[in-house]
Amino acid sequence: MNPFPSPHSVSNRLLRVAWQSAYFVLFRPTPNMLHGWRSSLLRLFGARVGRGAHPYPSCKIWAPWNLVMGDHACLGPYVDCYNVARIEIGEYATVSQYTYLCGATHDYTKLTMPLVPKPIRVGARAWVAAAAFVGPGITVGEGAVVGARACVVHDVPAWTVVAGNPASVIKRRVLEGAASNSTQVEIPRA
Repeated sequence: MNPFPSPHSVSNRLLRVAWQSAYFVLFRPTPNMLHGWRSSLLRLFGARVGRGAHPYPSCKIWAPWNLVMGDHACLGPYVDCYNVARIEIGEYATVSQYTYLCGATHDYTKLTMPLVPKPIRVGARAWVAAAAFVGPGITVGEGAVVGARACVVHDVPAWTVVAGNPASVIKRRVLEGAASNSTQVEIPRA
């Protein structure tokens, strides 16, 4: 008997094999500008992808059926989307190059270290900058900015800028020329 059995069903594993085949033949080798083609292919495998979404050909998506991309959302070059659980990218949100979205962890308190899927949500108009790490179960709030190379292990409040390892709030995100103060929020004090 295997002391470390796979947490994934046979049908899940077969579907991932089918997706990986399609990824390497039909998704990965496409020119950057064919976002519509890649969006259609993701939809074919169960993703919910909005109008004008930009999944780049070099981004890696573990399970398209657990992916939601809003209108004009972007998964940039070389993003690694490990979506064992649902990962949602809100409308007009950008996940920049080399970012790692980690939608699962392991329960290290058990000898078998079972997989623990945890969803990630990147809110509308948020920006996760280059090479950031977003951990399992994290919500990046609407309009938030995650700095380059940040390690996000706690939820990010809406309309804030975070950076560092671990990521912490640096300031509010205030949009120049905004018609109202609705985009300004108070920074929570720790």
